[in-house]
Amino acid sequence: MLKETLSAVSRRDLFRLAATYGWSSTLLAAGGLAGAVTLPRLAEAANSTYTKRLSKEPKFTLKFGAAGFNERNLLIERAGCLQFVNDLEERTDGAIRIEFIGNNQICGQLNCVKKTQQGIVDIYAASTQNSAGGAPYLNVLDYAYMFPGRAAQYYFMYHPKSEQILREPMRKRHGIQFLFTHAELRGIQLGLKWKDKPTVTSVDQLAGTKNRVTGTQLGRIAMNLMKLNPVPIAWEETLDGLKQGLIDGAETWMSAVAYANMSPVVSQCVDLKFFCGTEHTAMNASVFDKLGGQLQDAVMESAYLSQVHVQAANEAALVNTVGASNPQKPNTIFAQNDVRVAELSDAEIRKAEEMCSPEFHPAEWEQWRERLNGWAGGIDTYKEIFDIAREIPKDTLAENVEPRRWWKGA
Repeated sequence: MLKETLSAVSRRDLFRLAATYGWSSTLLAAGGLAGAVTLPRLAEAANSTYTKRLSKEPKFTLKFGAAGFNERNLLIERAGCLQFVNDLEERTDGAIRIEFIGNNQICGQLNCVKKTQQGIVDIYAASTQNSAGGAPYLNVLDYAYMFPGRAAQYYFMYHPKSEQILREPMRKRHGIQFLFTHAELRGIQLGLKWKDKPTVTSVDQLAGTKNRVTGTQLGRIAMNLMKLNPVPIAWEETLDGLKQGLIDGAETWMSAVAYANMSPVVSQCVDLKFFCGTEHTAMNASVFDKLGGQLQDAVMESAYLSQVHVQAANEAALVNTVGASNPQKPNTIFAQNDVRVAELSDAEIRKAEEMCSPEFHPAEWEQWRERLNGWAGGIDTYKEIFDIAREIPKDTLAENVEPRRWWKGA
């Protein structure tokens, strides 16, 4: 089991190794070891990684603020952070060295983007929804039911038009170079007061519940229309909110429940699929510009490789590690914590869509839609993304979406 991989290495020992070799070398070493990892094995690997990484003087040393991520939870939600670090350092032969700082040590979900904009960190990883407070254009991903599934999300991220619709406005308006992302769709993760209740089969059963919401403004529109009573609670405080029963549930995605150790206080994952759950990695656009053409090309190639890795690895982890399936595999995180996956029928998903999406409730979305369209240079952001998301069949498996280098055009 995943949680047993580093069972022989205590948190104190991990911090001692990091003090000697740095977090980047220690975490990269841990991520490259298979099977049970003992302290001597990890120390040897960390030393080898450290020696290799510091064998030459870098042209650029970049700080990577990775919110609450570490080598353990990046094997649950496969966000690709360490793969990006490792590939970029190797691809540039050490010309770029990255200091990976996770575990909320330098920034958290709500402020990693702000600290990147301020130059405190150069690269960050956090959800686009939590980051929307500091970079409001990220709301463009959060129109309700714009994406019919995870395949459509990946398809859009690879699509050449994602440059015009997502990435270019992020550079111009917020100074952020959007690199790659994991892709899931958000639902309502119900706490323990729902443990003894029947498995949810309809959105109507959720009406009147009180649920945590992220920093996304568009997500709140959808939740209000579905009578899900959004309550803004910081990600780091959501676990306590669920544990104490202050909220009925949380608006998030399934691998987030698993990696954040929320599974013991979640009883049902209601798979509403109502808007994006995208744990993205991005960097300060000014820093990217200073790298020069050759190193910029390397960053983009490493981002592409990381996107391909995430697409395959997270799809596998959802089934084999998280337990986000019916039936569940034994020994997955959800199976061990008696977390049920409440899948809704196509008819119920359609009902939810008709309750809240811009297609059926244009007036409620008009203000934000016009704002986002203006920031994007006048294009209809909702219609553009909606149409791209439907260029592939709805039943396409996410792992079967063809990767494309989005910045190189069609």
